[in-house]
Amino acid sequence: MNKIETQAFIQENFAQYYAQNSGSIQSPSLMEKREFAFLIFKEKTMLRHKGLTTAEELRNALKTIAPSDVYYSCAYYERPEEDMEAKGWLGADLVFDIDADHIPTPCAKQHDTWTCNNCGAAGHGAPPENCPTCEGQKFKDESWPCEVCLESAKEETLKLVDVLTKDFDLPIEDLRIAFSGHRGYHVHVESEATRTLDQIARKEIVDYITGIGLEPIFHGFEKGRGPNLDDGGWRGKIAKGTYEYLLTTNSEQLARLGFKKSTVNALIKEREKILESWREKGPWRMFKRISAEGWKKIIQKGIEKQSVKIDTVVTTDIHRLIRLTNTLHGKTGLKKTIVSFTDIERFDPLKNAIAFEKGALTVVVSEASQFRLGNETYGPYKNERVELPTAAALFLLCKGAATVSE
Repeated sequence: MNKIETQAFIQENFAQYYAQNSGSIQSPSLMEKREFAFLIFKEKTMLRHKGLTTAEELRNALKTIAPSDVYYSCAYYERPEEDMEAKGWLGADLVFDIDADHIPTPCAKQHDTWTCNNCGAAGHGAPPENCPTCEGQKFKDESWPCEVCLESAKEETLKLVDVLTKDFDLPIEDLRIAFSGHRGYHVHVESEATRTLDQIARKEIVDYITGIGLEPIFHGFEKGRGPNLDDGGWRGKIAKGTYEYLLTTNSEQLARLGFKKSTVNALIKEREKILESWREKGPWRMFKRISAEGWKKIIQKGIEKQSVKIDTVVTTDIHRLIRLTNTLHGKTGLKKTIVSFTDIERFDPLKNAIAFEKGALTVVVSEASQFRLGNETYGPYKNERVELPTAAALFLLCKGAATVSE
């Protein structure tokens, strides 16, 4: 099959999913004030500015259109079907997108690839700023959801929930957590307390969560003194992050911070005493080899560990479109799935978000990294004809890594 025929095949399966599962598609709150959008398989065009008023209307639209991806606005509008300037913005949910793309994981070099749009040069990992062959700056990149990436995204999600509930005092009942269907999680805050926040206020929230612009001196650190592990807010986070950094760092990492060899050796040798010192007031007084500037470098590493890796653009955008729950992700065939806070530790996105449970399909795989779906691991494949369960076959088809065998 060629590319167009493959897209038609994927759409046929998506259409069957929506025909059989439309009852599971829950409409968002106040849906009559939301904009809906559908990414169409044909030419990957976006059908936007759609207003829907009932769950039945939404389900009928999904069955009729059978889209690649389905979105709704985080914003509430007086007139959702009008152009952006005429919609009449009323407010917006506070949303966060945590994606493995924003988290540095070593496995990315194994399963992610890039190709230069200009000369066709290719490589593994994240795209470079400039193509090493032609200096081009536009790339086609392909990222895969692996267990390491997804676990990293889950850890960031838990950190975010901790900040929102403890530092911002938001009730856990106002938070809705969902696996995105690809490589991360969404956290929605639907609360009157946050609904009318403008972009500037949302930027302030982003800066706090990501630790932008923190000055240690304003959080209890000065020569010989520093924050404690049981402090609240960023004071405590700085202490926890510094503790974690000192617990896990090695000689090479400390040397890269500019410390002399003697200081590096002493830090490594005295690591246990330094960590024990947190039972009292921390290591700020006891380790006098490190200057105030040296401590600031270590603290900055601690801040990096405690900051939450989010897509900052998503949170500050008061008109953002977000994927609709229980709809399919066009890059994987998995579904966006709600995860309760009490179940998130046990949640397995590569198992719990599978939409196609039955059947098998023979596909020709051009190239694919090893991946897991359910309890089975597949690949790696290169120029192979294989029979796979429908979910695994559609995953490869959606990724553009396979075609249906004729």
